[in-house]
Amino acid sequence: MAYVPIPKDLQKVKTKVAFNLTKRQLIGFSLAGLAGIPTYLALKNWVATDIAMIGLIVVALPFFFITLYEKDGQTFEQYFRAVYLHEFYQPKERVRKEALREKNKTTARGKTPAKRKGV
Repeated sequence: MAYVPIPKDLQKVKTKVAFNLTKRQLIGFSLAGLAGIPTYLALKNWVATDIAMIGLIVVALPFFFITLYEKDGQTFEQYFRAVYLHEFYQPKERVRKEALREKNKTTARGKTPAKRKGV
């Protein structure tokens, strides 16, 4: 009897479009081909064929990486956006709510807040 594993989480199931590839994979591999093949054709007239093939691989690898990369259920674009926002737009140090409230009171009144004793 044939055994077919059924995933418990149906969110992980991806719809295949053609050649048993998802739409994302088809687009990514097509872009890799559109960038890599002209590179190979241009390089093979100037350098040896094996070096031209290495050039094709170097040009196509970023497209393959972006297409196939997935971490914690996020695609490369989603993960890169989260890392970018964390590094450049979020504060490096966490601010306590009390300090933030005191700062807001200071700017609202135009004077410095009274210091608490014992802190």
